[in-house]
Order: sequence, then structure tokens, then C-alpha cells
Amino acid sequence: MRTQCELLGVSRSSLDYLPVAEAEENVKIKRLLDELYLRDPCLGSRRLVTVLERDHGLQVNRKRLLQVNRKRLQRLRRKMGLEAIYCKPRTSIVDKANRIYPYLLRDLEVTRADQVWCTDITYIPMLRGSAYLCAVMDWKTRCVLGWAVSNTMDVSLCLLALERAKMYAGCVPEIFNTDQGSQFTSEEWTSRLKSWGVQISMDGRGRWMDNVFIERLWRSIKYEEIYLREHTTVHELERGVERWLKHYNTWRPHEALKNKTPSQEYRPTRETTVKKKKMKKAA
Repeated sequence: MRTQCELLGVSRSSLDYLPVAEAEENVKIKRLLDELYLRDPCLGSRRLVTVLERDHGLQVNRKRLLQVNRKRLQRLRRKMGLEAIYCKPRTSIVDKANRIYPYLLRDLEVTRADQVWCTDITYIPMLRGSAYLCAVMDWKTRCVLGWAVSNTMDVSLCLLALERAKMYAGCVPEIFNTDQGSQFTSEEWTSRLKSWGVQISMDGRGRWMDNVFIERLWRSIKYEEIYLREHTTVHELERGVERWLKHYNTWRPHEALKNKTPSQEYRPTRETTVKKKKMKKAA
């Protein structure tokens, strides 16, 4: 028998193996998981434990009607081929061939407009397909200086937003902060900033807090514009983004700016800085 198993490439011990039926507890939990997935496919393993405990009387940490914990739910969901639906597209993909610049804003006091600008790209789901939005923001005043929308996520999208920001501001910043995405480490992007005499700063890897102000902008525009309206084309999306950003810059009061709008804070701060520079040159 052993020789025959060797010839056939079969494990000898597998001949005597009797498959064990699925435990009754697992069958019950799988049935509940299947029902919950049809009801809400966005629930993760943590929330599933809470829902099972609340709605089905499954106590998790004391006496248990069923042995339910997060790891067990994850294992059973893998066997069932279930996975929570959540946003997955990554816009910050590092190109290891390009240089990564250090983060220059740690312990830096930003006191005036155009001292630091920042930018980022975000993914925008649409009725058909998807698009990407790139925006350039002034760090001190939170004013959005330039933006661009495209159905491709290449460096030309970022350069268009950058040129629009420069045109709106009429100047360039002292420091420009980005993440480590391949668009911002590319030669086209970094050479443009260097030619303007701008210092390049980049977030630490996985450190979204290093660029927190523009990350907060993404949350606001998505929940207040993009998720509320169906944009069927990129042109419709551009009109919606333009309308919302105008509302954000010129109408909405900002608590961090003492209830001024970003535009109200950006223009006077910038004008004061320009006057001081002229006075220094005259002296």
C-alpha cells in the first residue's frame, strides 16, 4: 500500500482520513453571517461581533450561547468567501526609483500665507467609472488655490492644479508639502518646484496626519457634494467641485480662522506679507 501511494504521489495517511463534519456552532454562525451580509455588506468583523451580540443574544466575553469572537468570524468569512465592501483604491503609490524628500514641517511654526502649500489626490466614485481630484491648499489659511479633475491619475493632473494655484496666488510658496506618491516624487513634479526655488517636503510613509488639512478637505467635499449627487460625466463632476470649492473658499466660516472664510483670511494675510517684503527691500 505504501509503495502504491509513493507511485501515485499520494500521502499514505490520507487513505485512512475520515472528513470531519462542520461543527453545528459554525453552521449557525455561518447562516447568521450570510443573512447579515445580505442586509449590510459593509460591516467589518468588529461590528459583526457587536451586531451578533445585540440582535441575536450572542454574548461575547461572558457566558456564551455561541463562541463568537473577531478571529473566529474572520476565519469563517474567509471560508465563505465573504469580504466587507470598503474603499480600496490607493492614490499614494511609491515609486522606489525616485528620491523621497524629508518632512520639513515638524516643529515649524506656519505664520503667514504662501509660506507652505500642500497638495494631494483623492479617488472619486462616479455613476459610471471613476475620476481623480487634485487640489492645492495654502497651509495657514486653508484656502484652496488650485484644483483639477481627470479620469487618469498621472502627474499631468497634479501639474495642472499646481499651475492654476500659481496663477490664482500670483506667487509660489517657500515650502511645498506632499505625500510620497509616484506623481509627487516624479522628475516632472520635483524639477518644476526646484526651478521655482521651492523647498520640497514629503510626509512620512503612512503618516496621513502630516498632511491633515487637505485630508480633512477630502472628507468635507465627499460627504457634502460627491456622495449626495450623481455625477454621470467628468464635466458634471467638475461643475459640482467648482461650485462646492467656491462655497468653501468664499462663504463658509472656518472655526480655526476665527469664523472667517479661507479667502477672507488668505488675501489680507498675503497682502500684509507682500508689504513687509517691499518695506525690507526699500530699507
